[in-house]
Amino acid sequence: MSTFGSPANTNPNKSYEVVQPPSDGVSSLSFSPKANHLIATSWDNQVRCWEIMQSGANFNSAPKAAIAHDNPVLCSAWKDDGTTVFSGGCDKQAKMWNLLSNQSMQVAAHDAPIKDMAWIPEMSLLVTGSWDKTLRYWDTRQPNPVHVQQLPERCYALSVRYPLMVVGTADRNLIIFNLQSPQNEFKRIISPLKFQTRCIAAFPDQQGFLVGSIEGRVGVHHLDDAQQGKNFTFKCHREGNEIYSVNSLNFHPVHGTFATAGSDGAFNFWDKDSKQRLKAMTRCSQPIPCGTFNSDGSIYAYAVCYDWSKGAENHNPATAKTYIYLHQAQESEVKGKPRLVTQTRK
Repeated sequence: MSTFGSPANTNPNKSYEVVQPPSDGVSSLSFSPKANHLIATSWDNQVRCWEIMQSGANFNSAPKAAIAHDNPVLCSAWKDDGTTVFSGGCDKQAKMWNLLSNQSMQVAAHDAPIKDMAWIPEMSLLVTGSWDKTLRYWDTRQPNPVHVQQLPERCYALSVRYPLMVVGTADRNLIIFNLQSPQNEFKRIISPLKFQTRCIAAFPDQQGFLVGSIEGRVGVHHLDDAQQGKNFTFKCHREGNEIYSVNSLNFHPVHGTFATAGSDGAFNFWDKDSKQRLKAMTRCSQPIPCGTFNSDGSIYAYAVCYDWSKGAENHNPATAKTYIYLHQAQESEVKGKPRLVTQTRK
C-alpha cells in the first residue's frame, strides 16, 4: 500500500484522466442527470463543465465552459432537466448557470459560506445549507428565500431523496426533515459516529441514510424505530494506526450499493444490505476529496488532490497538482452479492 511519502502515483487504478483539470483542489463533482456532462467546483473559484465521451472501455473528455465565483466554490447541484447547474461557496452566494445560454446569475445568498446544496424537483426549489446555521429554500425566480430554517449549528452536509432530507451540522447533529412539511424537524439525533460529520447520503428508498466522519468510519442508520436493530457502523479508510476522513458517500443509481472515498486516497464499493465490501481500489498517492456516479452508474468520477488534511507543512506546491479521474464501474464491483452463510451443525 502506498502512503503520501512513497513514490507518487496518483492513478494506480489506471483510470481515465480528465483533460484541463482545475488549478486548485476540487470541492465537489456532479454529473448531469440527463447526459455525461461533469461539473467540478474548485478552490480556484471556478465551476467547470466537461463533456465525457465513452466508447466501450475508452473515454474522452472535452472542456465545454466555465464560470467564476468571487471566492472558492464548495458545492454544486444539477437541475433535473440537465440544463442548469447551481453552485455555492465562500462568496456566500449561489449561482444558477444555464448551460444552453451560458448565462449565470445569483439566485441565493447567506450570511456565511454555502457548504452544500440540492435541487428538489418535486418542489421546484433549491435548498442551500450554510455556516450561518440556516437552511434556505429558493424559488430561483424570486430574490428572497421562500423559507429559512434555523439549524442548531453550521451546516456541513445535506442529502435529499424526496421527501427525505438529512442535514449534518457541527456538534454531530443530524436533522431529518420530511419535505412535505419542511418547516418542521421530523427528527433530530446525535450522529452514531463520535467525530465530526463529513458527508451524508440518504438511502435511495428514503428509509434511512449513511453518514461519514473524519475518523474513518461510516454509520448506516434507519429512520423507522422498528428498524433500529439494523443500524451499524463500520471502519474504513484506515491504514494501520493512520486514520483518514471519509469525504464522499454516493449511492449507485441502479444497484443501491455505494461508494466511499477518503483522504487515504482510496475509493471502495460497499453493499450495506449484506454488510460487505464489494471492491477495494488501490490507494492513490493523494487524498480523494469527492466522487460521484454518472446517471446510469457506469462511470465513477473522483478527484485526487491535496485536501489540507495534514496541514500546510504537508503541502508541496511542486507536486500539488489536481486530477479528475473516471473509473469504469464493473458490474462485479457495484452489484450487491448475498452474503454466503456457512452452515453450522445443530
